Amino acid sequence: MTESASTPARVDGPPKVTGAAQYTADIRLPGMLHAKVLRSPHAHARLISVDASRARAVPGVHAVLTRDDLDGVSAYGYFVKDQPVVAIDKVRYVGDVVAAVAAEDEATALAALARITVEYEVLPSLPDIGTALSPDASELFEQAPPGVVPPFGPGVTATLRPRRNVCYEFQYETGPDSAWDECDHIFTDTFRYSRSNHFHLEPFVTVADVRGDRIEIWSSTQNPFPLRKELARVLGTTESKIRVNVPYVGGGFGSKNNCRTEPIAILLSRLSGRPVRFCLTTEEGFLTMSQHAAVVTVTTGVRADGTFVARESKILLDSGAYSDASPLVAQKSGYRMPGAYRWKHIRTSCECVMTTTTPAGPFRGYGAPQVAWASESQVDMIARRLGIDPYELRIKNFKALGEPYLPGESSVDSDMARGLDVVADELGYHTRERLPNRGMGLAASLKDGGGMNKPATARVKIASSGDVYLSCGTIEIGQGAHTALTQVVVDVLGCPRDKVGYAPVNTDATPFDHGTNASSGVAVMGQAVQFAAEDARDKVLAFAAGQLDCKPDDLTLEGWAVRLGDEVTPLAPMITAAFGNTGFEFSGEGYCKAVVTPDAPLVAESVFWENSWAGAEVEVDPDTGKVTVLQLVVSSDVGKAINALTCRGQDEGCAIMGYAQALFEEMRFSPEGVLLNGEALDYRVPLAEDLPERFVSLTQEQGHGPGRLGAKGAGEGAIIPLAAAIANAVQDAVGVRITELPLSPQRVFAALSTAEKPSTENHQEQA
Repeated sequence: MTESASTPARVDGPPKVTGAAQYTADIRLPGMLHAKVLRSPHAHARLISVDASRARAVPGVHAVLTRDDLDGVSAYGYFVKDQPVVAIDKVRYVGDVVAAVAAEDEATALAALARITVEYEVLPSLPDIGTALSPDASELFEQAPPGVVPPFGPGVTATLRPRRNVCYEFQYETGPDSAWDECDHIFTDTFRYSRSNHFHLEPFVTVADVRGDRIEIWSSTQNPFPLRKELARVLGTTESKIRVNVPYVGGGFGSKNNCRTEPIAILLSRLSGRPVRFCLTTEEGFLTMSQHAAVVTVTTGVRADGTFVARESKILLDSGAYSDASPLVAQKSGYRMPGAYRWKHIRTSCECVMTTTTPAGPFRGYGAPQVAWASESQVDMIARRLGIDPYELRIKNFKALGEPYLPGESSVDSDMARGLDVVADELGYHTRERLPNRGMGLAASLKDGGGMNKPATARVKIASSGDVYLSCGTIEIGQGAHTALTQVVVDVLGCPRDKVGYAPVNTDATPFDHGTNASSGVAVMGQAVQFAAEDARDKVLAFAAGQLDCKPDDLTLEGWAVRLGDEVTPLAPMITAAFGNTGFEFSGEGYCKAVVTPDAPLVAESVFWENSWAGAEVEVDPDTGKVTVLQLVVSSDVGKAINALTCRGQDEGCAIMGYAQALFEEMRFSPEGVLLNGEALDYRVPLAEDLPERFVSLTQEQGHGPGRLGAKGAGEGAIIPLAAAIANAVQDAVGVRITELPLSPQRVFAALSTAEKPSTENHQEQA
C-alpha cells in the first residue's frame, strides 16, 4: 500500500514483512532451559499421589515442579482465585497441568514427563451446563476458593457461588415490573452459542529469568501491569521485584490476559537457577483458554404494533474448569442484553457455570456475541410472528443518538438507524428479487467500549533534535495500535512521522496501562497520548517564550521551530544555548480515565459505544443443508478514523471471526469431557474458498466519539451481529429458524427435515 496523507502505512509493517520483528517466541537467553508439562488424562479426578523422582534423575533435567513445590505460592484468577499453578487436590479437566519439567531441550523434558507416576481417583465428569446444574452433579470445588464481588451502582447485584457449580452470578434490573401489563405479546425463546478457540497464530509463551529475588519475564501478554500485580500476589513477592517485557504479540483476541504460561516458567527458573522458556503447542492452546459457550433464554414483551416494552433474560455461560475472567464476562453479557433498543423494563441474570472442560475467558466482544446472537435472532423472529419487516421493527425501536443507554449510563454515540441504512442499501435489501432458497438478513449491535473504570497513562518526550519518543502500555497485537497512536503524536506536534519512536513496553519504565483490551487503544489510550503530546508541546512553547521574551500563546510550533508573527526561530540552537551541547528533553505526561459516578450501574459511565451492523444474503441447499453466503456487508462506526486502512482491516478480520463462528467453529467435547477436535487439522475454520462471494466492509465516521477529532475504539464490534444476520437470512430463505450455532449443514438439514413437525420446545408465547 502506498503511503498517503489520509492512510499512512503501518509503522510495524517493515519489521514484520522482513522478519525483523521480535516476538516472545524469538527470545533466547544464555543457558536457557525449555519447559514442558504433564497434563491430566481425566476430566475430573482426585489427585492421590504424584511421584516425580524418576523424572528428576533424567540427564539434562534441571527442575521438576509438582504440588510439593508450591510452598508460598497461591492460586490465580480474576475475581475468584481458584486456578493452581499445578494441580494440588484435584484435576478438573482433560489437560489440567499436574507437573512441569525444565530441561536442556524439549525432547528431554518430554522424556522426563513420561517418567512421572500419578495416581488418580476418577470422579464423575461435568461436560456441559446441563450436567453441571443437575441436582445430583458432583461438585467441582467442595471448598469455596477466595473471591470478591466488586462494588456496583444502582440496579446491579452480584453473588459468589449462588448454587452448586456456579462460581458467580450477575443481575441487573431497571424499570417497573408493571411494564409487562402493557404487552400484547410475550415471547420466550432459547438460544445456544457454541464454544470457540481464539486460534491466534503466536502460541502462549513466556521466557523467565529469576536471579535472586528479582524476576524478569518476556511474555506474550495483553496486560503486563495487571499481570505483574497478579504474579506478585501468586508468588508472594512485591511488584517492584518483577519486570514484564512485552515484544510484539502475534494475536490474542482476549486470551492473553492474566496468568497463562508465566507462573510455571518463573517457578522452574527459580528452582533451576537458569532462564526457562515455556512455549505451548497449538494443541495445548486448545487446552488453555476458550470462548464461553452459552445458553440464553430471552423473554420479550411487545405491543401489537411492534413497540418493545420489556425484556428478561437468563444467561448461562460455560466457564469451564476454572473461573478465570468469567465473572467479568458475565457482567458484560448481562449488561449488554438490552442491545441497541429502547425498553421500559429490563431484568437480566447471568450465571457462570463450572464444567470439566477447557477454562473460558476473555474473547473478542467479551460476552456480547453470545447475547447478540440471542437478541438479534429473536428480534427477527418477533418481526415475522407479528408480520412486520425485521428492518422496520429495528428502526422503530432503536435508541436515538444522544439517548442514555440505561439510567445513569452515558448516551448512545451513533445514529443506529443511519448505520443500518448504510448496510441495507449496500446489500440491496429493499430492492431484492425473491428467489427460491435465497434470503437476506440484518442485525445490529451495540456494546460499551473502553473498559470498565479503565485508566491509561502515556509519556511523550522530545529531544533537542526534535526526535520524539512515545511511551505507553498499549501492546501491538496486530491491531495497528502503534500506527494509530504514533499518528496522534504527529497530529499534535506537526512533526514528520519518522521522527516518532514507540518505546518498548517494560513495566519498570513504561507508564501504567490497564491492558490492551476493550477496544480502548484509540478512545482511552489515544486521549492519554494526545494529552501527553500536548503537555510536551506546551513545555517546548513555554521554554521558547522564555528565550524570546514573549508569551507561550504568542507562539506556534512548526516542525522543530517556533513562529512568532512572521519570524520563525529554530529550536535546536536555542536549546543548545540554554542547556549546552548535552541538550535537553521536554517530557509530557497524559492520563485518561472515565469518571466514577454513583449513578452508573457499572461504577463508571462507558467511555464510548461500539456500534456495528451486518447484512447477509444466503443460498441454502435444501438437499444438503449447506449455507452459501452470497453477500456479506459489515459496518462499524469508528467516530473518526485515525488510520482508515487499519480500521478497515480491524472490521474485516473481526467480521470473519464472526462468520467463522456462525458457520464453522465449534469445540466439541465427548460425554466424558474429552476435547475431540483440539488441533488445527480437526478444528474447522474458514478457508479462502469458504469466504463470501461478495464481502464489503464500510467504515462509518459519524464523529461522536470522545477521542481526537471524534474518534472511538474499533476492532470488536463487527463480530457481534454476524451470526444473527446469517441465521436471519437462512430463515428468510427457507423458513426455518436455527437457534444453535454453528449453522452447519447437518444442523440446517435436520431443521429442514423437521420443519413440517413444529415443536414448542424452544418457543413459548404468553397471552
